[in-house]
Amino acid sequence: MLPTPRTFSHIGLSVPDLEAAVKFYSEVLGFYVIMQPTEITEDDSDIGQMCTDVFDPGWEKIRIAHLATADRVGIELFEFAGNHAPEQNLNYRQHGTFHFAIQDPNLEDLLAKIVAAGGKQRMPVREYFPSDKPYRMVYVEDPFGIVFELYSHSYELTYSGGAYT
Repeated sequence: MLPTPRTFSHIGLSVPDLEAAVKFYSEVLGFYVIMQPTEITEDDSDIGQMCTDVFDPGWEKIRIAHLATADRVGIELFEFAGNHAPEQNLNYRQHGTFHFAIQDPNLEDLLAKIVAAGGKQRMPVREYFPSDKPYRMVYVEDPFGIVFELYSHSYELTYSGGAYT
């Protein structure tokens, strides 16, 4: 028996400037701010203990904000003291998360807004299946170098019906 499919709750992103990231993700991508930037310190509070469980002792303090997409997926933004950009922001050969995707039927307009806000277009807009489906995609970066993908249509519609055959 197959397990029941789960829903996606949230993704956590480490950013160098929390206020700038909240502005980008809310004003450019249209995510809802559900918790303004807040500082959490390493202490005996419930949240302090939870962070120590995750980050190990010595994390001292973090700043965090919570946003949500239109379909209720959470975007958790973290600003860690002493954070730094990776040497390569799309290290696809390294195990772990290397991108996420945002869906917008007007992908080209959103792409223009991302670039105008200091983001980067990593490739030309491509059609996945030009003879069968008018579905488009493009990889981009936010102003902080976090790589993500834009889709014009839902994941299910894009890959249903054999996708690459």
